[in-house]
Amino acid sequence: MNLLITGGGGREHALALKLAENQRVNKIYCAPGNGATALLDKCENINIFKPDELVEFAASNKIELTIPGSEDLLVEGIVDLFKSKNIPVFGPHQSAAMLEGSKIFAKGFMERFGIKTAEYETFYSAADALMYLKTSTAPLVVKADGLAAGKGVIICQTIDEAEKAVREIMIDNCFGKAGGSVVIEEFLEGYEASILSIFDGNSITPFISAKDHKKIGEGERGLNTGGMGVIAPNPYVSDAVFEDFRNNILNPTLRGLKEENLEFSGIIFFGLMITEKGIYLLEYNLRMGDPETQAVLPLLESDLLVIFEKANRGNLSEKDLQWSGNCSCAVVQSSGGYPLAYDKGHEINGIEDDQIVYISGAQLSEGKLITSGGRVLTAVGVASSAEQARINAYKMMKKISFKDQYYRNDIGIID
Repeated sequence: MNLLITGGGGREHALALKLAENQRVNKIYCAPGNGATALLDKCENINIFKPDELVEFAASNKIELTIPGSEDLLVEGIVDLFKSKNIPVFGPHQSAAMLEGSKIFAKGFMERFGIKTAEYETFYSAADALMYLKTSTAPLVVKADGLAAGKGVIICQTIDEAEKAVREIMIDNCFGKAGGSVVIEEFLEGYEASILSIFDGNSITPFISAKDHKKIGEGERGLNTGGMGVIAPNPYVSDAVFEDFRNNILNPTLRGLKEENLEFSGIIFFGLMITEKGIYLLEYNLRMGDPETQAVLPLLESDLLVIFEKANRGNLSEKDLQWSGNCSCAVVQSSGGYPLAYDKGHEINGIEDDQIVYISGAQLSEGKLITSGGRVLTAVGVASSAEQARINAYKMMKKISFKDQYYRNDIGIID
């Protein structure tokens, strides 16, 4: 089989490695890929970005399955385009992708199907949003409606901070067109959880849980990032919590998808908050998370390609996903200055062959990995206990180096 993965981050590197384990896989094309996928035996990077060009490439190279990695192409309708040409693809069509592409659309969906979520208001002008804040009580959360590379959510402890967030998003356009409208919602106190799942058009099959660390600073302080680390499984997701999630979030989501004709085969990522009053849904993503994918896939014993194929046939079940029972700790190493301005072009040293290290922001130059992005790599420790997984991850981090590197030292530390 020839496969095509779109995207160039650590998530796509992790997907390529896992899919390459299947003996039927002959070639995996990564568009555009990165320095690590360029080195994989079965992989080849291709410098193609536009949906119509990707479809043409897939048709010309007998691609038997395409996995869109990033959210941008899904919202643009790449799945619809592939299906119109009868090329197998794993992901949501454009209408369903709006559950991630528009927070306003997603919140309306949650409301229609009784899915517990934070109280909210939507605004299409900065003047209206600022007027609303004059009678509001902090803390609040201000969210850009559209896609903002995982950074469009601002937690505001005061009304002044909320007003500043509205101005930055809607007037200064800090997230571009993603901030043309906003959601302002109540702040929920609790523990975050991430649960990836696969929708096969008939049922939703959940993965094991994970816990993301979003902030750039230790102790969850500072600016939002795309994610600075993950542990799996999430220690706060007990059997009772998972049952609450299944009954009050997963099942109503499934009902809503069917009632609104949003069936597809692909990923549904549930971003959750565990509170004293139960579980709330923060957001949907319609693709694998990054860096959640890097933490979860090393624990998956089942063949990922077979899972995707069964989902596309509409007959996936929970017994098809077998887990090792181990724990993982994934620590992201970033360029200094991220998520703001940062330098590029530094050589990465210290990665060993027996380590689980996924590359995201690095390219291959004269046989060397050179930094090219904000989040550069993710080192993953795996062990039978969460603490040993954490120790293993940080042992790797101490060996890997590049100029002006940064990583948090508290990934996996539990309150």
